[in-house]
Amino acid sequence: MGHNRILYHLHDMKLMATAPLHVAAEMTRAVLQHPLMPMAYTKMGRTMAAGAELLERSTRQYAKPEFGLAETTVEGRKVKVVEEVLGEKPFCRLIHFARDLPADRPLDPQILVVAPMSGHHATLLRGTVEALLPEHDVYITDWIDARLVPLSAGEFGLDTYIEYLVDFIRGLGPETNVIGVCQPTVPVLAAVALLASANDPAQPRSMTLMGGPIDIREAASEVTEYGNKYSLNTLKRNIVAKVPPYYPGAMRKVYPGFVQLAGFMSMNLERHVGAYLKLFQHMVVGDGDSATAHRKFYDEYLSVMDIDARFYLDTVEHVFQNASLPKRELYIRGQHVDPWDIRRTALLTIEGELDDISPPGQTLAAHKLCKNIPDWMKRHHFEKGVGHYGIFNGRRWREQIMPQVRDFVRAYDKPARLGPITERGTLHMPTDKFIPRVSSGKPPVVKAAASKKSAAVKKAAPKKTAVKKAVSPKAAPKKAPAKRKSR
Repeated sequence: MGHNRILYHLHDMKLMATAPLHVAAEMTRAVLQHPLMPMAYTKMGRTMAAGAELLERSTRQYAKPEFGLAETTVEGRKVKVVEEVLGEKPFCRLIHFARDLPADRPLDPQILVVAPMSGHHATLLRGTVEALLPEHDVYITDWIDARLVPLSAGEFGLDTYIEYLVDFIRGLGPETNVIGVCQPTVPVLAAVALLASANDPAQPRSMTLMGGPIDIREAASEVTEYGNKYSLNTLKRNIVAKVPPYYPGAMRKVYPGFVQLAGFMSMNLERHVGAYLKLFQHMVVGDGDSATAHRKFYDEYLSVMDIDARFYLDTVEHVFQNASLPKRELYIRGQHVDPWDIRRTALLTIEGELDDISPPGQTLAAHKLCKNIPDWMKRHHFEKGVGHYGIFNGRRWREQIMPQVRDFVRAYDKPARLGPITERGTLHMPTDKFIPRVSSGKPPVVKAAASKKSAAVKKAAPKKTAVKKAVSPKAAPKKAPAKRKSR
């Protein structure tokens, strides 16, 4: 796999070169906004402080934010919320937002929120989790920045992503309701399909797919056009880079987060520039509330993470170029991913009228793809006047969309009886190195190196017709259950 040898180094050199300017701007802003500085109360002082802050923000490297959900309101009273890591893998942590509730209280439906791995951290869904917490037991996939994962952990591809979801769903149990937001709608549907094909008892009660590219052929966007415009080799040579040696994930090939962020911002460049001009104006006139709202949003939006190059290229190939899942041509390590096998899991799809990343029609395609789910177990919600981000964050999400999700989940949920998550194994994925990790089209053919003796036997043996066999889940060795805080 080729890569751009200087891209990451140029980015870090830019940050180091502007570091003195960043420090100077930060000090200037702090002095001009100090309450004991008389100039802080003048228009000139506020103007100079606003300019210094814009310079400081434009030269800052944004760290990963915290969820910061210390409490929620349940049945009219405040309760504490504690983040606990329920399961951990090299590229992901499964976080549980444990609420401090009475032990004899009826259990709420449990929700697994699958966050996107598309450049932003899982904290981008803070508003999603916050709205769900009062009436649900919430878990979320917290993906780890690829530049922090040692090369010894191996590659992370679309197949690994799906295996992680299968493991998490099995660990949480069959009373799980899964929500996939944006990019993970495809892996979520694939994971549920594999569980259904294996007739696994851990098949979730329901899956909610929100603003995702289930079938990009249904509606075009800048994202889909970009995915089809360049070949995989072109992408490898130009935007795949190696992590520099001073990071824990040194030498890992990644799709850098700063490249992904540049792509997202270029789609709405005028809006982002306008937002920063408004921030300047808010600070000059002393509108602290509006300035704080801007900072809160962009501190989150500008915090990005790297993605393993294999996952990025797998996604481009099988989601945006080949549309492998809607064509029923996706194979994960030799296993056919067939949504037609899903019969027991209820389906809710949600789309926004103004979504410019996954336009209306792309997510709705899941209904046609899941043809064997009874019609009475399917529902679609179309929210007018809402863009991509508004589907899962903001006022419209809290007041219009979340109640739809809540009612749908409760229609197919049973009270959760969650035990501790343990190692339950994965689907029986063949480990033969000649079987492609992810492929599309016809079932992959295994080509193994043969000795002269085996070659002679093969030549003499009569030809046999290949027969497809259903693969059942592999039993995992039992382990002692881990201790877990009661909810």
